[in-house]
Amino acid sequence: MKLTCDHVVTYSFPMSNDDQVFKALGDPSRRFLLDLLFQHDGQTLGELEAELAMTRFGVMKHLRVLEEAGLVVTRRSGREKLHFLNPVPIRLIHDRWIDKFREQQVSALTDLKTSLESKTCRTSKKAKA
Repeated sequence: MKLTCDHVVTYSFPMSNDDQVFKALGDPSRRFLLDLLFQHDGQTLGELEAELAMTRFGVMKHLRVLEEAGLVVTRRSGREKLHFLNPVPIRLIHDRWIDKFREQQVSALTDLKTSLESKTCRTSKKAKA
């Protein structure tokens, strides 16, 4: 692993799509761009740049990282390039990394509910007897 002139880490092995998504989401400016696209999809570079305190070139670099991760897709409309949010990679990460942990919590709550209900039934039967 070595640093390039603009201090971007160059990987000696290809990054998986999950790695690209995590890398893209790791920067607050890129998350803010995604939030802007969530609020109003189909924005131009100029519209996005107006919302950030950085140069046009800086916004372009962030958008390129988001595009490489598949989080942003573009479409040309005449002379304009429109940017659209693609939530599918985030959903895939959610399904892979978050859902499996939530399943254990829900299962634990279901087990707790069953256990408490069975104790309540036993206690009420003893009280009646």
